[in-house]
Amino acid sequence: MHASDPQADKQWFADRRFVFIACFVALVATSCAFMIRVMVMDDWQNAFNLTETQKGEIFGAGLWPFGVSIVLFSLILDKLGYGRSMVFAFLCHTISTVLLVTAQGYWGLYIGSVLNGLAAGTVEAVINPAIATLYPKKKTTMLTVLHAGWSGGLVLAGVIIMMLKGVGIMNWQVHVGVILIPVVAYGVLLLRSKFPVSERVAAGVPYRDMLREAGAIGALIITFLITKEVGRVFGWSTPVVYILILAQVGAYFAYTRSLGRPMYILLLLLMIILAITELGTDTWIKELMTPSMRRIGLDAGWVLIYTATIMTVLRFCISPIERVLRPLGVLLVSSLFAAVGLFFLSRVDGIMILVMATIYGVGQCFFWPVTLGLVAEQFPRGGALTLNAIAGVGMLGVGILGGPWLGYLQDTRMERQLQDKPAIYEMVMEDEERFSVLGGYRALDWAVVTEINMEAEMLAERAAAGEPVDMARKERLQEVQSTLDDISTEAKQNAMATVALLPLIMAATYLGLMIYFKRKGGYKIVEIAPAPGE
Repeated sequence: MHASDPQADKQWFADRRFVFIACFVALVATSCAFMIRVMVMDDWQNAFNLTETQKGEIFGAGLWPFGVSIVLFSLILDKLGYGRSMVFAFLCHTISTVLLVTAQGYWGLYIGSVLNGLAAGTVEAVINPAIATLYPKKKTTMLTVLHAGWSGGLVLAGVIIMMLKGVGIMNWQVHVGVILIPVVAYGVLLLRSKFPVSERVAAGVPYRDMLREAGAIGALIITFLITKEVGRVFGWSTPVVYILILAQVGAYFAYTRSLGRPMYILLLLLMIILAITELGTDTWIKELMTPSMRRIGLDAGWVLIYTATIMTVLRFCISPIERVLRPLGVLLVSSLFAAVGLFFLSRVDGIMILVMATIYGVGQCFFWPVTLGLVAEQFPRGGALTLNAIAGVGMLGVGILGGPWLGYLQDTRMERQLQDKPAIYEMVMEDEERFSVLGGYRALDWAVVTEINMEAEMLAERAAAGEPVDMARKERLQEVQSTLDDISTEAKQNAMATVALLPLIMAATYLGLMIYFKRKGGYKIVEIAPAPGE
């Protein structure tokens, strides 16, 4: 296209805008699915007697397949095509919603969540390099605006579910079905979207050079996370898992002869911590804040909606912030805000919950998209792979380690606390030890807890009606309920305070990178090709 052709220029900008809108709506669909799964998890626990760690595994099942699909599609995206990849995402989104609506237990929820994660990963595998290619001079800004679709989807889904509950529609199957609204919307938009040729391909960077940017160490991090989780799901032995990991990494190194760019490897590792801080906490924040929010008469889901609203607004305002602080400065300040917000969210009550949720919302706002922008600006030769692998590792980390870790922290904390009350311990704990990727644990028997709650409610209603009841039994059940509430609250607060340590690690790393760039003469965007339309 030539600058002297005004009509062609006008059409190119119109096509670019339409692709951006389609990508934005697809990301809204992805985050709606995430939010709704968070909102209905209590219903799933009650319906199917799930432990806290099983809930974490189901959360993770919607996240680690993201990492699998975003990495695999990044390897074949330029050959397969952006359009075909998005059709695959649309089909996975649709089928996963049907499976979740019709689930009859743990494995139905798990498989539906896996397909949902595959859809999410495919969407991001396409939209991130597509927008980075379309806006090469404003990668961080436009990727951040794009990812306002993620937080916007959280708000949209959260408000819809709250409205449904407000009019008495409590059926979780109906709530899950809401996912189809944005899915159908982006499916329609795909019909006329014209996706670009990637920046790497346009610049003539060879495929092998793209792989060299991540290198064998990057491949090790990615394949380790993927193979460990797939091996756990399918019951592979430990030697088999490690043989597969070594074989994949060995083949990658033999082909690329590269260990990877050191800064990129550092960002890969840091992304695991970042994702646990952001998505791991988002996954659990409704659970973690339920006790405190109940005391002020609000559904804990409003905390997640509120912080997502802050994120949406601020992501649209990224341009002047990024110009002043640059990507690393934005990430440093965000880390400090997130650490303060998370720590004090685990300690405060009343109106201070809103204050600390605001600080946390500001802190986590720019983590994900600004990191993508940083990678796109510093490693453009890595094409779709380096850009999407960073997101994939984040999702793999939080899906395999973060979600289960937060659940494991709570289960093990409650077990230790209940050991001081042996009578209640024997009444409510499961007889057999469970096992997860993090080790063995004993969990509450939620079937027994539900029976206790139902019986206590029945006795309270009879007593209020003046009917004769066994007062000793009634008081005993109320004591058990009170103990479980106190211990559960303390376990959730302890988990949140523990997570607050992670953004401090991130802040120290970003500060170090800022010093590194300053010594090199300042932060500069690496360019390999002229902007489309120039």
